[in-house]
Amino acid sequence: MSFSSTASANDQLAVSLCEYVAANDKGGLRSKLKSSRIKIRNIFDGVLCNGNNLLRHAIASNAVDAGEYIIKNLPKSTLADGADIAWAEGNGHGGSALIGAIKERAGL
Repeated sequence: MSFSSTASANDQLAVSLCEYVAANDKGGLRSKLKSSRIKIRNIFDGVLCNGNNLLRHAIASNAVDAGEYIIKNLPKSTLADGADIAWAEGNGHGGSALIGAIKERAGL
C-alpha cells in the first residue's frame, strides 16, 4: 500500500473507510475514495478494520450496499479464491447477502 501523504493521514483514511463500511454508507465510501484519488483495489490488502479486510468488515457489519460497491470494484481474481466466502461461513455470516454477490462476481 502506498500513498503520497503522511502515515498519520493514511491511518485516518483507513479509519474513515472502515467507518463508512460499518455504517453501510456507500456514497460516503465512494466519495472518500474519490477525494483521496485512490481505488479500492489498490488499498484492499492494506486496510484492515478490526483485523478484517474491507469486504469481511462489510459482511460482519451487514453492510450490503457498501459491500456490493467493494465487490464491484475489486478484480474478479481477488474474489476467485473463495477465502472471503469461507471466512464468512466459518464465522457465522454464511447467510449474508454479500456471499451471493461474491459468487456471482467471481463466477463461483
